Amino acid sequence: MVTNQNLIAHIKSIGVLGAGQMGNGIAQVAAVSGYQITLCDISDESVKKAMKTISTSLEKLTAKNVITEELKNSALARIHTTTQINDLKNVDVFIEAATENIDLKMKIFKDVDAFIQPEAYLFSNTSSISITKLAGATKRPEKVAGMHFMNPVPLMKLVEGIRGLQTTDQTFETMKQLTEKMGKTFVPSVKDMPGFIVNRILMPMINEAIYTLHEGIADVESIDQAMKLGTNQPMGPLTLADFIGLDTCLAIMHVLHDGLGDSKYRPCPLLTKYVEAGWLGKKSGRGFYNYGI
Repeated sequence: MVTNQNLIAHIKSIGVLGAGQMGNGIAQVAAVSGYQITLCDISDESVKKAMKTISTSLEKLTAKNVITEELKNSALARIHTTTQINDLKNVDVFIEAATENIDLKMKIFKDVDAFIQPEAYLFSNTSSISITKLAGATKRPEKVAGMHFMNPVPLMKLVEGIRGLQTTDQTFETMKQLTEKMGKTFVPSVKDMPGFIVNRILMPMINEAIYTLHEGIADVESIDQAMKLGTNQPMGPLTLADFIGLDTCLAIMHVLHDGLGDSKYRPCPLLTKYVEAGWLGKKSGRGFYNYGI
């Protein structure tokens, strides 16, 4: 492993593709850390919504004296938004934060690799998909790695680092140093396996909580209260699923089931039904709870 070297001194700009709840959070913490950010999504509405979310988040941090008014304003000034993916061509680091869909992510990595500067690192915020496979879609697999932030990004300290089969020590150490400059704690995943660390453990627990509801063992509130009080979790698993997004939970369960081939990872039919109904959790206004949006 490359150590005792400042590998990020040359990094000035970061491109983030995907302006949803993860992408706008990554853009925010990177901008607060002093980087020039290009935040890209497919529509003006998406990037405008993202900037509103970032501004509100920074206002709250300022009100709590976590950051200064000056830092809030300078961070906002460092974020440039676009709907044109080619605007990412000159960034030093690219972070993909698109929907958890392997075909979409493979296309993104292939397309971005074709026009972004050759020296740029390509990192994915995927929570479960093979980094080795994503790297294989590029001509620079040695510069590809997994940089999995937790939601909500501005508040959660963990970044899970995933090394693909081809990832070099220098790439991995660069990502680690970048993570730490953003004020996060870097935890490496030793093997590039479906779900990595967090979701390999978390998602089956959430899925089992949904089975507990599906089989009529207990209602939503009882399941969440039992897990909070019985295991000292700050949030019940069904509430957490709503905050993550039930579509994301389902996508990760499919990755685990397909990738590991064990029936214990089979998504609960009730989870599938909720997603089919458009009950995706807090972001849609309804999941296991009703959020009245």
